[in-house]
Amino acid sequence: MARTRKGRPVDGILLLDKPQGVSSNHVLQVAKRLFGAAKAGHTGALDPLATGMLPLTFGEATKFSQFLLNANKRYQTTAKLGIRTDSSDADGKVIATANVGDDITQGRIASLLVEHFTGEIEQVPSMFSALKHNGQPLYKLARQGVQVEVKPRRVTIFSIEIMAFRGDEVDLDICCSKGTYIRSIVEDLGLLLGCGAHVKRLRRLDSGPYLAKDMITLDELREIAEPKAPDESQESIQTRLDALLLAPWSAIEDAPVIELTAEHCQLIRQGQKVSVEHRPVSLIRIHEKGSNTFLGIGEVTDDRRLKPTRLLSTQAAS
Repeated sequence: MARTRKGRPVDGILLLDKPQGVSSNHVLQVAKRLFGAAKAGHTGALDPLATGMLPLTFGEATKFSQFLLNANKRYQTTAKLGIRTDSSDADGKVIATANVGDDITQGRIASLLVEHFTGEIEQVPSMFSALKHNGQPLYKLARQGVQVEVKPRRVTIFSIEIMAFRGDEVDLDICCSKGTYIRSIVEDLGLLLGCGAHVKRLRRLDSGPYLAKDMITLDELREIAEPKAPDESQESIQTRLDALLLAPWSAIEDAPVIELTAEHCQLIRQGQKVSVEHRPVSLIRIHEKGSNTFLGIGEVTDDRRLKPTRLLSTQAAS
């Protein structure tokens, strides 16, 4: 017998401003409980030290989490110079200290950023990352004192700018591709400067199509979930919370859209291909003409046939 999922059906994406000092899973569980949602997930964990953009997906929107995991990101970070830690951030143990000499200037740092941290670069992820080795997250192995070989990876830094320089601290604004480790950038910068460095502060501002200005804090979410009158119904509270959610398709809002007749929509829901007047494309949003109901995503093949690849449930799409 299938296991009955607790909670109500909720579909959409919440842009949560994760606070410092708690895990991404913790805030996910808090939000899931406040919404009373049956199903929820997040799209790329932030370390407890980090704050900022954590898109939470509810219900059918979880089917599109991968697009946010693969999306470009924007971060702001403070690099503390002269101190190295085992985790490359302020939560780790100090493993080395060095004097930050007068030769370390903003101009020198800017030159290093252009030379070593712009465009496509190769970096070695930290042992304290969430990458897995034989099914185990690296950070768990690191805390057990187990060292494994971590292979370098190619990432792209679209821009990296100095926001402020205070002698032994430098604030950076970084736009980068998926899989970029800001701790690795700061660690490598410190090594190039010869004094070492670690991440003192880290904040994610943007993720894919989502911008920092649209985030909501956990405290604001709790406030919205509070009854506004002694006799306010749970349904009224849920309606207020649901108004915060973005549509599941907002994760792929830049994808082209194709509108189908009700007859073709029925065929797509059955997993069948339909002929369309559209050029071949690997990702396309499927909507029903007239109602603009979002069915899911598909691809248009070379013979101009639309093939569904990931669909919402009929109930969620209607």
